[in-house]
Amino acid sequence: MSQERLPVTQAIRVLRAARVAFTDHPYAYEEHGGTAVSSRELGVDEHAVIKTLVMEDEGKRPLLVLMHGDRDVSTRQLARHIGVKTIVPCSPAVANRHSGYLVGGTSPFGTRKAMPVYLERSILELDTIYINGGRRGYLVGIAPQVLVDVLKANLVDVGV
Repeated sequence: MSQERLPVTQAIRVLRAARVAFTDHPYAYEEHGGTAVSSRELGVDEHAVIKTLVMEDEGKRPLLVLMHGDRDVSTRQLARHIGVKTIVPCSPAVANRHSGYLVGGTSPFGTRKAMPVYLERSILELDTIYINGGRRGYLVGIAPQVLVDVLKANLVDVGV
């Protein structure tokens, strides 16, 4: 894919404005394929592919959780950590409204609404991560510290 044809999404605008070094990784998107497909298509470990999950607490307040592609989030542990009763994943329609992105193309950068971001601590141990660039079938490679520096992500240990 030529450089001119790569998407310039809101996420890419945020990364450029923050002067973040990133690499482009387009791939053939498959509906409901998740991180297993993107890691296979890019030839990278699924553990290094970071999914952006839009969730909400019992007061319908949205939040983002960044998790390794090969792990799940313990919503019970997350709720306990942030001091709320429950955390549940948003429906795709609600997630789209909060983030401004289509599910499958959700990036934590440049979301429509400002939301707190919770980052699985072990992600910072990786050299490079691959995270959605704001469009289905498009990941960017970045240093994991960018998630803390640009997003002011809160570190958590809620992966299972």
